[in-house]
Amino acid sequence: MTKKKIVVITGLSGSGKSTVAKTLEDLGFFCVDNLPLDLVPKLLELADSRGGDLVLLALVIDARQRQLTSQYSDILDALQSQNLSLDILFLESRDQVLVRRYSETRRQHPLAEEGNVLDGIGRERALLKPIRDRADWVIDTSDMTVHQLREEIKSIFQRSNMDAPKIILNSFGFGKGVPLESDLVLDVRFLPNPYFVENLRFKDGRDSEVASFVLDNPITKQFLEKLDDLIIFLMPLYIKEGKQYLTISIGCTGGRHRSVVVAQHLGTMLERQGYRGVEIRHRELPLSNFSKELDGKI
Repeated sequence: MTKKKIVVITGLSGSGKSTVAKTLEDLGFFCVDNLPLDLVPKLLELADSRGGDLVLLALVIDARQRQLTSQYSDILDALQSQNLSLDILFLESRDQVLVRRYSETRRQHPLAEEGNVLDGIGRERALLKPIRDRADWVIDTSDMTVHQLREEIKSIFQRSNMDAPKIILNSFGFGKGVPLESDLVLDVRFLPNPYFVENLRFKDGRDSEVASFVLDNPITKQFLEKLDDLIIFLMPLYIKEGKQYLTISIGCTGGRHRSVVVAQHLGTMLERQGYRGVEIRHRELPLSNFSKELDGKI
C-alpha cells in the first residue's frame, strides 16, 4: 500500500495558513480546511478506499475549532500510529503584524471578544502553545510577502522532488532493439496481447479499449502492484544517489500495445506520488502507416 503523506497546517489566525494550503494544493496535495477533528479518521478511510488517489493530504486545523486542545493530541497520536508520514507546520507572526493584517482585511478574530483583536491573539497563543511545541516546522511570517511564504513552503515540501531525477518512461518494441539510454528495462511480453483481438489489433495502448484489455487481466493487476512497490522503493535511493536522469524502458514485441499501457500506468502512478518531472515517450508511436507496418509483428 502506498504510504500517505499528511501535512497538518495550523497556527495563529492571520499568519498565512490559506496561502500555505493553496501552495500545497499546487504541489499536488488534497487540502481540507477546518475539517472537524473527529472526521479526520473518516477522511483517511476515504483516502484508503480511493485506491491511491489521495496520497498527499493537507489539513488546516486551527482555533476555529474550540475543542482543539482536548482532541488535538489524541488525533495526532492516532495518525502517527498508522503507516503514514506526518508533518505539523505551525505559522505565527508578531502581535503588531497580526493586528495590522486584521485591520486591513476588517475580519473578526475567532477568539476576539467585543472586537479586541489583541486580546484574541493572546488567547490564541495560549491555546495553541502545546501544538506549537509539537510542530515539526515553525515559520514566522511577520516579514514575509505572500510570494516569499510560497517559496518557503515549496523549499520544504518539494525538496525531494527538486532533487529528484527527470524520469523518462520509454515504451519500445524489442524487434527494433532496446533503447541504449535505458537505466531499467522491463519486458512485458508475458502480458495478454491485444494484437490477437481483431478489433484491437490496429489500435495502440493509448486507446481506452486496449488499456482495459491489458489492465483488467488478473496477471497484469498482480504485476503492476509489485512493479509500483518496486519503483516507489527505488526512487528515494536514486534521489539519494544524486541521479539527474532516470530512463525506465518498457518493451513488448512491437512496442505499440502492452508496453504503451504499462508506461502510461507508471506515469500516472509517479505523478500521484508527487514526482513532477515525468515524461512519457512511445518510441514506436505514432506512425502514419501504422496498420501497414504492424505486419503481424506485435
